[in-house]
Amino acid sequence: MTEKLRLNQENVDKARASAKRIAEDVQSFIDLHTTVTVERTVCRLLGIDGINALDVPLPNVVVDHITEKGLLSVGAAYLIGSAMVATGKTPQEIAEAIDAGETDLSSLPPASIEAIRAAIMPVAEATVRRISGNVAQRNEYLNEYGDKTDPYLYVIVATGNIYEDITQAKAAAKQGADIIAVIRTTGQSLLDYVPYGATTEGFGGTYATQENFRLMRAALDEVGAEEHRYIRLCNYCSGLCMPEIAAMGALERLDVMLNDALYGILFRDINPQRTIIDQYMSRVINSFAGVIINTGEDNYLTTADAVEEAHTVLASQFLNEQFALQAGLPEEQQGLGHAFEIDPDVPNGFLYELAQAQMARQIFPKAPLKYMPPTKFMTGNIFRGHVQDALFNIVTILTGQKLHLLGMLTEAIHTPFMSDRALSIENAQYIFRTMHDLGDDIQFKEGGIMETRANEVLQKATDLLGEIERIGLFATLERGIFADIKRSRDGGKGLAGVTQKDALYFNPFIELMKRSL
Repeated sequence: MTEKLRLNQENVDKARASAKRIAEDVQSFIDLHTTVTVERTVCRLLGIDGINALDVPLPNVVVDHITEKGLLSVGAAYLIGSAMVATGKTPQEIAEAIDAGETDLSSLPPASIEAIRAAIMPVAEATVRRISGNVAQRNEYLNEYGDKTDPYLYVIVATGNIYEDITQAKAAAKQGADIIAVIRTTGQSLLDYVPYGATTEGFGGTYATQENFRLMRAALDEVGAEEHRYIRLCNYCSGLCMPEIAAMGALERLDVMLNDALYGILFRDINPQRTIIDQYMSRVINSFAGVIINTGEDNYLTTADAVEEAHTVLASQFLNEQFALQAGLPEEQQGLGHAFEIDPDVPNGFLYELAQAQMARQIFPKAPLKYMPPTKFMTGNIFRGHVQDALFNIVTILTGQKLHLLGMLTEAIHTPFMSDRALSIENAQYIFRTMHDLGDDIQFKEGGIMETRANEVLQKATDLLGEIERIGLFATLERGIFADIKRSRDGGKGLAGVTQKDALYFNPFIELMKRSL
């Protein structure tokens, strides 16, 4: 079903061109700026890890020190490289010396940029080789086990305890799940640091830490060997620590990351400038690490009407595509998001859902689209909920969605039990099996309800992107065009962590990773 809907191709081309110019305009801003999170990410990728006596992560210790000395604009790589030249120490030893008050990065003897780069680049190159090794390991597993061509069955675990999560994740994999997403604990996106070590006390989810990533990755490799399937691991690369979490995921071989350009701005009130800069670094890392990103357009429909505001979903998909391409992330790793969220009482709502999904499939043919289940209109009636999920499953198989987040019949009641997941997996497998080739065997009526609906949504998205191009992305966010939420360019959390780059600034990981793409 690649060209079933007769879409206005002129509008598709026009919308994509507008999105590209918007992304290029924003990229010119990104290229001139850095953030505390980007610099902490550089520290982590240089091997700085652990916490001090007060449980403060050492990347924060270093970057807080740099910021207090008024040197954030110079960047962590330049300063740590200078310290390496002056002291002969490793980045980890330098971080520990800063914490102990033994090293002051503002009082280092001058060194040439050539000497600084000669000190820092071998360390950066070693990290890049480690990440490349993780990509190779993933590919070895896929070559050994094969990969699925049908939609990936994607489920969540969210106990708050990484060890309980592992038990539930292994059970889900044995039941047939292909992707396990470890839901992040409530509010972690607003922490301006990454917690350390294995955790057991999250609320509504489990802390995203590098040790938790390592533990879950090992568990899924173990069950994957038993099942002779590669089980993908997903976590949340968003919030104030977006690129740091991307780095941790790359180091521990995560496969999928929630990673939207605008989500933190709209739904967590994180400063737009901070988010736009951070998302670029995170996507450079995810691209290099072979990670499929999931964008968050489905969240728009939790606050706005899915019929009236469907065009904002499509416009955001165009923007996320272009921001990803700016970072070197290919279409094949862009899990552009959308959702089955139309009110069940809307006449012909299923037809509108099918039209929206097929439109996305045709406009973004190479993208492994991420399709989200009904949540907004789930009532706690498990029988009706199971039917709503079945209709959602039908749209997925008819239109070739790829990352299929399973709906749960107990949505709106409680965090899913293992038995709930088993029923949802069984539901999807039944529909995917019995309707496997139906999409290739049916056509949409020319000028019918679905084709008309898709072109109306496309026209509105094209017009909206033209308006965003005219006024700029930051002004668009201030007007509340996306999700009916207004965000000021200078408001929200984290603006103090943004600075303009100095002439001496360099980021070895953007250089190395983008060069390799």
